[in-house]
Amino acid sequence: MKKITLQIHCKDQSGIIASVTKFIADHSGNIVYIDQHVDREQNIFFMRIESEFDSLSMDKFTSNFKHVLVDKFHMKWRIYDAEEQPKMAIFVSKYDHCLYDILGRYSSGELHCEIPFIISNHKDLQPIADNFNIPFYHIPVSKTTKAQAEAKQLKLLQHHNVDFIVLARYMQIVSTKLIERYQNKIINIHHSFLPAFVGAKPYHSALKRGVKIIGATSHYITEELDAGPIIEQDVARVSHTYSIKDLITKGRDLEKIVLATAIKHHINRKVMVYNNKTVIFY
Repeated sequence: MKKITLQIHCKDQSGIIASVTKFIADHSGNIVYIDQHVDREQNIFFMRIESEFDSLSMDKFTSNFKHVLVDKFHMKWRIYDAEEQPKMAIFVSKYDHCLYDILGRYSSGELHCEIPFIISNHKDLQPIADNFNIPFYHIPVSKTTKAQAEAKQLKLLQHHNVDFIVLARYMQIVSTKLIERYQNKIINIHHSFLPAFVGAKPYHSALKRGVKIIGATSHYITEELDAGPIIEQDVARVSHTYSIKDLITKGRDLEKIVLATAIKHHINRKVMVYNNKTVIFY
């Protein structure tokens, strides 16, 4: 049994769903999931389909799909083999809560991916990587060594054919070169409900404002800091009785859940990005 996932977006027009489903049926496929969305303001059609086949030549299917449908509807599209596990590199600094959570989920089989290595600009979290038997690379970053450090990172990423990167509280600005190489493939977790309370100390700002909720945001990295397409967000209620420590503890719980959810959406090909926004098919 071969299972594939199709992501499609194009100008909204009559006949797209009927044409795509007929094409899959004509190739002896069985659709097990289908969802679509139309952005009325932009007049853009989005669709995600999972299909199963008793046997399938991916090359032939891809070639036929392009010839029959892509040119006709002027589609932008991607096809994924459900059996293939994407390779995910993790970048960390000193905070360990997101790393522990990701590796715990990975070890239990919850994340359908491979983790070839972990990169950090500090040595503090190497024992965690060792406990999970995942290679750990310490690549220090400073103003004078930033370019060399990024060259080493890129070399590792390319050598291991990494598909996407997770910044699990990696406290460094990612370079333009890395962003261009992994466009919409670098997932960050921000310890705030963006766009409010951005910056290094969101919980201190939140406490001063007397907020009643705090949040966390996972998004793709872009050159504009903390302004990339948002994948997942969540909030928790707090009160005037909370201290800074209480807010940070609650916030870290949110960060773990929000980041893990964003990673799973990305791995399962449920995210489509356009105009710095996302469509998430649940």
